[in-house]
Amino acid sequence: MNPEIRAPLDEPGRPAVPLKVLIVDDEPLARLRLGALVADCADPPCRVVAEAGDPASALAWLVQHEADVVLLDIQMPGANGLQLAERLRGDAALAARAGAIVFVTAHGEHALRAFDLEAADYLTKPVRRERLEQALRRAAQRRAAPVPAAASGDDGDVIVVVERGRVLRVPVAEVLYLKAELKYVTLRTAAHTHLLDESLTELEPRLAGRFIRIHRNALVARRAVRALERRTDGGDAADGWAVRVAAVDEWLAVSRRQLPAVRETLAGDGV
Repeated sequence: MNPEIRAPLDEPGRPAVPLKVLIVDDEPLARLRLGALVADCADPPCRVVAEAGDPASALAWLVQHEADVVLLDIQMPGANGLQLAERLRGDAALAARAGAIVFVTAHGEHALRAFDLEAADYLTKPVRRERLEQALRRAAQRRAAPVPAAASGDDGDVIVVVERGRVLRVPVAEVLYLKAELKYVTLRTAAHTHLLDESLTELEPRLAGRFIRIHRNALVARRAVRALERRTDGGDAADGWAVRVAAVDEWLAVSRRQLPAVRETLAGDGV
């Protein structure tokens, strides 16, 4: 058997057909490195069928050809990668020719929009081969068994976190609070703490009804609040008022401005 072709686990003895990969990046060196990483991938086996230096060239190629995966940069001259993805997802024929989209970018702040566009994965540069293989496996699975739109879930129910080149989708149901600290926002779950680039102002509309603003720098899940009490922490709290967050047993200050609204909301919740 050709060493570059491996049989799928569910079909012993039958050679796997390499994934056809289209690389779209305006930097020749970036395309060269990514192409070398693709060639090194054994699970799943892949081959680069074409490269494009801008979205317009990629679109022209897809009109005539097909790919299983598009490795797509975001920041490019002219139309960017997100705009190309929007165009592809808006045209069923082109979407079928493009296959799964994996964003490959030096910028982590576009992850949420990327998943809104149904990206299979989101890789940050410099890309490691192990992460690329993981993304390509995910793309292969999606290509083999696409998820119907009605069953794919609502991306508004997750918060996308980009950490050290990994993309995590944290269910909103697991989030206890979000707190702005310096230039980042801390996302706290019962088990983990993550850092976000998004601001509370951007996050608040998506979480309306499930979270309450207790301070200019904090949003708390209503279900996670176990008490509203006067504390002696001082600071910008309203006469020392704070809420106790379940699971982590932390107290977060409630500002004078937000205290009336917090009291009213928690009274309605029976706290």
